[in-house]
Amino acid sequence: MQKITEQLKQYDRYIRRKRAALMAALLVTLLAAVLYMGIGSIRLSPLEILRVFFGTAERKHTTAVMNIRLPRVLAAVLIGAILAASGTVMQCVLRNPLASASTLGVSQGAAFGAALGIIAFGGGMITNSLSNNTVSVSNPYIVTLCAFVFGSVSSLAIIAISRMKRGVGPGGLVLAGTALSAMFGGGSTLLQYFADDTSLGAVVFWTFGNLGNVGWQDLRFLAFVFAFCSLFFLFNRWNYNAMEAGYDTATSLGVNARRLTLVSMAVCSLSAAAAVSFAGIISFVGLIAPHMMRFFVGNDHRYLIPGSALCGSLLLILADAAAKLIDPPVILPIGAIMSFIGGPVFLILLFRGRGGHD
Repeated sequence: MQKITEQLKQYDRYIRRKRAALMAALLVTLLAAVLYMGIGSIRLSPLEILRVFFGTAERKHTTAVMNIRLPRVLAAVLIGAILAASGTVMQCVLRNPLASASTLGVSQGAAFGAALGIIAFGGGMITNSLSNNTVSVSNPYIVTLCAFVFGSVSSLAIIAISRMKRGVGPGGLVLAGTALSAMFGGGSTLLQYFADDTSLGAVVFWTFGNLGNVGWQDLRFLAFVFAFCSLFFLFNRWNYNAMEAGYDTATSLGVNARRLTLVSMAVCSLSAAAAVSFAGIISFVGLIAPHMMRFFVGNDHRYLIPGSALCGSLLLILADAAAKLIDPPVILPIGAIMSFIGGPVFLILLFRGRGGHD
């Protein structure tokens, strides 16, 4: 009896530690979001940001926050959370720590689709504003739709490869993703070769990654995508924990490992394709956020999935803040900033070799 009591106490400490880590991640993300909204040509303190939401701020402050900064920070939160949560599940079901939307070719497929929409269908034109480096898209629905469709095509190709009778291992799927990335990259290059200067500039800026073009209507769709994939992931959180022990063990516990892998890959890939189609290529979020959170919550997907989502949101907020602060008033491409942040962090995680420990 005493042994059981001690085990219960240990489990209770285990749960409290995980929940404390999630609460800390949530508070840090909220703090970063508030501080982020104070950055710009009009500097605002956290108190002035709160006044905006309580309706007591100056009109110019309200306009700057509600029309420009709030949509941008919400885009960072939603897109970062979608990419990170999808990357977490991909790494679990494929049993490959390098799996993510960028390594499986989803991002590159979306980039090819965006290039097709801009060049072939006349969907985009570049503005002359150096202050925000935005792309004025004459037909945003065509560009976003094409990006989503070809991101989904890449996803379906990976799923089809995984269902081949001879099959490929988890490492083989990443290699297949690399091959798909090369093919879509070649297609994008050929499209750019025949493009005029205006369309070429729009394609280049789209591939840099940009949160400034995400409007309120886009945020509603992203919120729906995030809610759907989050509910699916959390509903299967115990199944993912079983998958961590291997397919055979998961099957012995009553989990249909093959079906779970296919359905999870479809949900992950389509969600990531939707996120990338609005913001351009933003690498490393889905790759390093899960590894970072494993330091604090381990491999328990009850806490790893929401923790990774919060970490992904935080990473994108910090990257976009750095993009605005490095050379004001110019806003640097967030995709490049994220690569500079993500590359060294991932190398540190790789060499320490602690990503998979609880």
